[in-house]
Amino acid sequence: MTAESDRPSTPARRWALDLALGVFLAGLAALASPWLLGWVTIPWDAKAHFYPQLVFLAKSLHAGDSPFWNPHVFAGHPQIADPQSLIFSPPFLLLAALNPAPSMAAFDATVFALLGLGGVGVILIFRDRGWHEAAAVVAALAFAFGGSAAWRVQHVGQITSLAWLPLALWAFARALERRSFGWGLAAGLFAGLMALGRDQVALLGLWALAGFALAHFLASPRLLAALAGAVKPIAGGVLAGLLVAGLPTAMTLALALQSNRPSIDFAGAGRGSLHPASLLTFFAANLFGTDGPLADFWGPPSPIWGPVDLYLARNMSDLYQGAIPALALAAIVLARGLWREAGARYFAAGLVVALVYALGRYTPAYHAIFVIPGADLFRRPADATFLVGFFAACLAGYGVHRWLAGDLPPASWLTRLLVVGVFAALTLAALALAFDKGMARVAFPALRMAALCFAAAAAALWLARRLAPRGALAPMLLLGAVLVADLAVNNGPNESTALPPATYAALDPAGGDSTVALIAGRLAATSAPDRRDRVELAAIDFHWPNASMSHGFDNVLGYNPLRLALFTAATNAGDHVALADQRQWSPLFASYASPMADLLGLRWIVTGPPPERIDRLLPGGVLVPAGRTDVAIISENPRALPRVVLATQAMQADFAQMIRTGVWPLGDYRSMVLLEAPSRPATGQGAAKLLSYRNTEVVAEATAPAGGGWLVLFDVDHPWWFAEIDGAPTPILRADVMFRAVAVPEGQHVVRFVFRPFAGLWRQLTQR
Repeated sequence: MTAESDRPSTPARRWALDLALGVFLAGLAALASPWLLGWVTIPWDAKAHFYPQLVFLAKSLHAGDSPFWNPHVFAGHPQIADPQSLIFSPPFLLLAALNPAPSMAAFDATVFALLGLGGVGVILIFRDRGWHEAAAVVAALAFAFGGSAAWRVQHVGQITSLAWLPLALWAFARALERRSFGWGLAAGLFAGLMALGRDQVALLGLWALAGFALAHFLASPRLLAALAGAVKPIAGGVLAGLLVAGLPTAMTLALALQSNRPSIDFAGAGRGSLHPASLLTFFAANLFGTDGPLADFWGPPSPIWGPVDLYLARNMSDLYQGAIPALALAAIVLARGLWREAGARYFAAGLVVALVYALGRYTPAYHAIFVIPGADLFRRPADATFLVGFFAACLAGYGVHRWLAGDLPPASWLTRLLVVGVFAALTLAALALAFDKGMARVAFPALRMAALCFAAAAAALWLARRLAPRGALAPMLLLGAVLVADLAVNNGPNESTALPPATYAALDPAGGDSTVALIAGRLAATSAPDRRDRVELAAIDFHWPNASMSHGFDNVLGYNPLRLALFTAATNAGDHVALADQRQWSPLFASYASPMADLLGLRWIVTGPPPERIDRLLPGGVLVPAGRTDVAIISENPRALPRVVLATQAMQADFAQMIRTGVWPLGDYRSMVLLEAPSRPATGQGAAKLLSYRNTEVVAEATAPAGGGWLVLFDVDHPWWFAEIDGAPTPILRADVMFRAVAVPEGQHVVRFVFRPFAGLWRQLTQR
């Protein structure tokens, strides 16, 4: 696919791009219709994590506010640096800009539009190579609705990264072949958009592009000339990529260093490996009962399978892309010498490398792979299954192309025997595992369905070859229809990828949920000039922790695997709090009855079970019952402090020691502040109130007595925040372990806190 000799000769007929795109997009629309029509919605992370991010983004933009800092989770979060914020995803940013309250159906439509965009990129790759239109449709459908793209569609960030890869590869191939700076810019633009995902799929996609360049050079008969010709396109690509993704990536790297997970060790990453038995799902979609009740899931990792020390969700191991791609891939692998041809070499090598990466600790190669720059930032080698799906789809499509062209090497009796033997061996292996685990009742229907699909695929391929001489449309329609039916049955809506929209009513920004309404009422009743009370949402349901982002109230916790290290160290907040045992405590925040709860302004505690079942140290009478709904109990902490106070006493404290021991100095934190360095004494009393509170700007009024005082803002400290007193810059002091304070002189003053991420990043980079 990379050398001059591999460029297709001028085809005898016009390549039917319009027909290929039409058949593909119609097929994808049919497959996505249950989501697009609102019958089901993409569940789990798509709604619990990413949808509230979109709602927050939309609300911020339409309120004229900046979405760069998020005050609604974890006592504040640098949203601009979080790769999961969707700020730098053009399709979601456009949706947020157009709609102040985007619906769940619109969100899902955007996800499938991204997959459609990636499928278009696959078709363009095939068009440039002169490969058959029907093969392009098969590859595009397998890419967009097969493997992890279908089974892990809830991982929206990785879907977004994956979607740009085919377009980046298409433009990069053109840039290298034509030695074009302009096409290099286009490739860099698409690669930069992919890199903006700032996840493992984006990293692997960039390595895939580097591998393509290597394949191009190795396939060239004149290496030096190829290297010289690549200077302009690669320079254009690097320039465009840095312009698009350089600054956001730098911010994310800075956040990683400030976060709870600056890197992942080898053992931790190994727990996210793809189990080798999962490869069987490439041939039988629901072999392990993935799409049924959780009790029927028997694959690794599950209690039925037995201990494997893996940390993966059940849908992360499904690779099924349809029977037509599986048969074509088998032909590629088994046909003598075919996979070594230039047209398939890159995709074959990419598939092998991606599989080895995904298998993680199950291959000795992972020790070497783990030293690749960036590998230790991510916790799941199994995320490489997204790349497995891309390479397998393209390689299978190439096999369909060769089949339809009628120039496959003649199959010997041994080759045919091998094909039958491979599928027989896979079936026997699946049956043996099912009997061993006592789950034949789940495996048998899946294997029976697989047999029917493979029979239909074989018949479709046989007929398509005979229709191919008559034109491209008939094979496209035939193979596309059979593959769409196959994927609709095997990769269609299930518990992992589709749930009723009503499940997530609490996240709907339009309101209507009784618990959300009760929370909003309680917050309104306790509003005051100095107050902005916080809420805790704990152990209600999977989707509840980020509901605060949809409705604009401040939550002590949230749902995000990436959190600020300072907040995590002080509170031991986990990435989720859907269940009671996920509510973790720290020595410094050991109970709702601790000073930390009061400093956070935690006024309303909303829990599924009674709060005593979550907080085993909670003394009786500390929390006041404040309401109940059908899903939650609301309790009040009447000791919660205002958001701002004017402290007139300061005490020096060792914050690191406090985090370790959990010992709080005695005192009234309404008038006393803990600081890391000695401070001047002050006398008298002061007052503070909020003048305005926006995402990236907090303005307060402080009235200090003789000797001055300290305005304390109980928002988490972060180096990208700056402060002014009456318009003059002033340093922010870390206060009370993890909050912000500024020293104010005697009298009445306006204190302004402003989030300036670009200036903050520059200050970090230039500090000695």
